[in-house]
Amino acid sequence: MSSNKSGGDTARRFTGRTAWARSIQTPLREFLRTETGGAAVLLAAALGALLWVNFDSGSYDSVWSTRLSIDLGGHGVSLDLRGWVNSGLMAFFFFVVGLEARREFDLGELRERRRFALPLLAGLGGAAAAVAIFLAFNAGRPSAHGWGTAMSTDTAFALGLLAVVGPRVPDRLRAFMLTVVVVDDIVALVVIAAVYSESISWVPLLVAAIFYGGVLVLRSIRFRVGFVYFVLGAGAWVALLESGVEPVVIGLAMGILPYAYSAERSTLERATERFREFREQPTAELARSAAAQLRAATPPNERLQQLYHPWTSYGVVPLFALANAGIVIDGDVLARAFSSPITLGILFGYTLGKPLGVLGSTWLGTRLSRGRLKPPVGWATVAGGGTIAGVGFTVSLLIATLAFEGRELDEAKIGILSAALGASLLTWLLFRATELLPRRLRLRALLGTSEQLTDLYLDVDPERDHIRGPTEAPVTVVEYGDFECPYCGMAEPVLRQLRRDFGDIRYVWRHLPLNDVHPRAQLAAEASEAAGEQDAFWAMHDLLLDHQNALQPKDLMGYAEQLDLDLDRFSEDMRERLGAARVADDVDSADLSGVSGTPTFFINGRRHHGAYDIATLSAAVRAAGARAVLATS
Repeated sequence: MSSNKSGGDTARRFTGRTAWARSIQTPLREFLRTETGGAAVLLAAALGALLWVNFDSGSYDSVWSTRLSIDLGGHGVSLDLRGWVNSGLMAFFFFVVGLEARREFDLGELRERRRFALPLLAGLGGAAAAVAIFLAFNAGRPSAHGWGTAMSTDTAFALGLLAVVGPRVPDRLRAFMLTVVVVDDIVALVVIAAVYSESISWVPLLVAAIFYGGVLVLRSIRFRVGFVYFVLGAGAWVALLESGVEPVVIGLAMGILPYAYSAERSTLERATERFREFREQPTAELARSAAAQLRAATPPNERLQQLYHPWTSYGVVPLFALANAGIVIDGDVLARAFSSPITLGILFGYTLGKPLGVLGSTWLGTRLSRGRLKPPVGWATVAGGGTIAGVGFTVSLLIATLAFEGRELDEAKIGILSAALGASLLTWLLFRATELLPRRLRLRALLGTSEQLTDLYLDVDPERDHIRGPTEAPVTVVEYGDFECPYCGMAEPVLRQLRRDFGDIRYVWRHLPLNDVHPRAQLAAEASEAAGEQDAFWAMHDLLLDHQNALQPKDLMGYAEQLDLDLDRFSEDMRERLGAARVADDVDSADLSGVSGTPTFFINGRRHHGAYDIATLSAAVRAAGARAVLATS
């Protein structure tokens, strides 16, 4: 009897966890938040355009047809106001798309190229199915030329409406959809350049290539004067405009160039030195020098995203909607439109083709890879991603203005607006029906099977992760932990015994500081990273978990001194928050892995549920080792 009680007490002791309130800001969440917030402004602009044109169509047409010319010595550019928005400002939109695509490849989820394959298939499959349905309605007609209109998903609208109609969907769906729509945008831009450009003049096109070549040369020598890049990009834009190629393509071409990387130590040291010089002698010259060095220490991709992303989400895209969404609506117009193959092709292409294409290509990729590629969520969630992908607005309108005019353009606009409404309704109905399922089925439909739910989203990387034990060990234990979390402190002696008992396991620590409940956790995590810069991560890790009630800055400096670290370097790294980006990366990976608190363990990529006492963890490690042996036999 006493033995059973003791076992029950042990189980209770080793099942406690601190819940994660998910309030930590990371680059991925910041991007998604801006996109979602911009959707409200975009919707308001679209409604404003409809109200404006239906109350006073004369002033609407007059404003957007106003000519604006820039003339330098007899040479210049003359476009109407709508043309400046569509071809000029939208280049900045695609520039931001390029920046985000580059960040994802350099630092984000697409660093592991295997993660890119399924969203790529989903994006291409959704676009292909939507185009096929549009062509089925318009086969043999001149309007078939507008097939690109029924192809691209609107990033801001899709993610924004997903937050409204599917508020409980997993965050992993939003990351999955972000990759899908980036693929959409890139493919759409290729289509714009290849299909919807006018008759091409080769001399201006060669001039544009020379300007872009100049950009590549300056980038190769790490030239950092932004104004020069702007001038070269503007020159390429004008040359493309004159050549007949839609000039928005230069936005993406420029956006994929700036590298995304963690700030280098040498640049941080130079920035610190310049700032110290300014503190000692606050002159205007030293202020300029310090500011320039601080800019140099910030990765250009991050700096440019922070500068332009809010402008495109809250300014450029809504302005584009205001300029292009206006259409006079009455009974005759609607009757004509909904009997038009253009409207019907766009409507059914988006509301039927997109979900079928996204869901079908994802399923096909999973089957053909025999499960090596699989969505990070359940199939109902993938289907919801497919239905919300039917919201095609910004790029779809842009292609419509290139492919159609007059009455056909009005029919295309009605199709685009109707598809956005229909896709939103379908997504709401799908998630509403899923909510009515029994709990077990609902969780499986939203999150996938138990294996999918528990998989570690980002695999262990020996070049990046903090690892204890043999690199090629058959069993890997990953812990998401918080240095101030009492349950992590309780688990630490167990993990030390586990490493002693099993010499062939690989242990990995990933940060998840729970700032809402543990105010010193973030600072402690950054202290461990600062120690790691001096090859003392694990020694600091052990001290922090052994002294969880002493994590003030003076305590951290004391631990650094105890470890015989270079205190000046440690202090400087802490002041510059050198480890913050690394901690944010771990938080993102926790979010995408479905982690809900600390400590959370993954054993050979599968989430460990239940107690983490020595007996339970030992049994889980033995089982994982057995599975590993069977998998290799």
